[in-house]
Amino acid sequence: MVTHYKCPNCGSDMAFDTASGMLKCDSCSRKDSIENIAGLPDTPDNAQVSYDMDEDDKRALESAYDYDYEDSSDEDEPTYHETFREGEVTEYNCRNCGAVLLTDTQTTATKCSFCGAGIVISDRLSGNLAPDCIIPFSISKAQAQEAFKKWCRKGLLTPSDFRVADRIKDITGLYVPFWLYDLNGKGEVEATCTRVRTYTKGDWVYKETKYYHVYRKVDLDYLKVPCDASKKMDDTLMDKLEPYSYQNLKNFKMPYLAGYIAEKYDYNDDELLPRVKNRVQSYVESYIKSTIAGYSSVHINRKNISVRKKRSDYSLLPVWMVCYDYKQAEHTFAMNGQTGKIVGKPPISYGKVAAWFFGISGGSFLLFRIVTLILGGEFFW
Repeated sequence: MVTHYKCPNCGSDMAFDTASGMLKCDSCSRKDSIENIAGLPDTPDNAQVSYDMDEDDKRALESAYDYDYEDSSDEDEPTYHETFREGEVTEYNCRNCGAVLLTDTQTTATKCSFCGAGIVISDRLSGNLAPDCIIPFSISKAQAQEAFKKWCRKGLLTPSDFRVADRIKDITGLYVPFWLYDLNGKGEVEATCTRVRTYTKGDWVYKETKYYHVYRKVDLDYLKVPCDASKKMDDTLMDKLEPYSYQNLKNFKMPYLAGYIAEKYDYNDDELLPRVKNRVQSYVESYIKSTIAGYSSVHINRKNISVRKKRSDYSLLPVWMVCYDYKQAEHTFAMNGQTGKIVGKPPISYGKVAAWFFGISGGSFLLFRIVTLILGGEFFW
């Protein structure tokens, strides 16, 4: 099932508008609410146009890099057609312009490369593949581009020509699949702690050490702990994009995807649970440690921490992926599509690093020399 969202006024494609939170037509600027477009009784008859795939559309391209040989005008050289593994790529037709779209099996929303129409592949968002919730984009593409340029200009140790930010190759709005976990963490710790006091009495210096047996038991709930479920996305990069504000968490409706790219999950919630448990276990340990304060030393005698899952929700979270060309190399940055937080590794100017290092070293040496002269009585006004 390939779905386009068409404007009831002019028939042009509609896409999700971050400013209004509605679907907007770029041609005539008409806006419709997500609820109406999603299929409530007052939905305009021609607001949503869906197309069932024919047999050719459903056909997966066959076998990995097999070649079909045909006769050629040059008898010495046969022609061949390159194909993909069965199930690796699926072919759809854009009913807006008729172009052939090739998507991998994880793509749930994309854009036609020829006419730019936003397309939702709705058969990949049904059953257990249907997301429970979504945080819509709050930052538009134009705002994302301007924010990235400002971020580049703040890099004190980045090359000057990188800070200009004039080589942005592409900015793509992507809904990344996440699992949001509600977990319970229980922790029990026994420790031996000391308080040390030193005092003088007469000609003697005394050191007093008091020992304490410390016991802590906690029962903590952690709500909506995110974990990205896509093989394509770098886990470290996605973790650094946090936090997201769950005040904007919405029940999932397909029109939110119009105009963006979306992926379905590669890992289910059970497969990612060990990773999330390790993360929450560190939170529980950190909390317990924060409650054992004011001691000179702490020695843990016994520690028992357990984490269990209470529930998990399949969610789509907004990310702007920025591709930047610099000196024949491609640098990828990610921006939180809700908060604007940017993460990634920009190139470093080694000349600036050296100048900064020697500047600090030279300043420190000069300060040290002045202090030495003053203390040595050799400095005169």
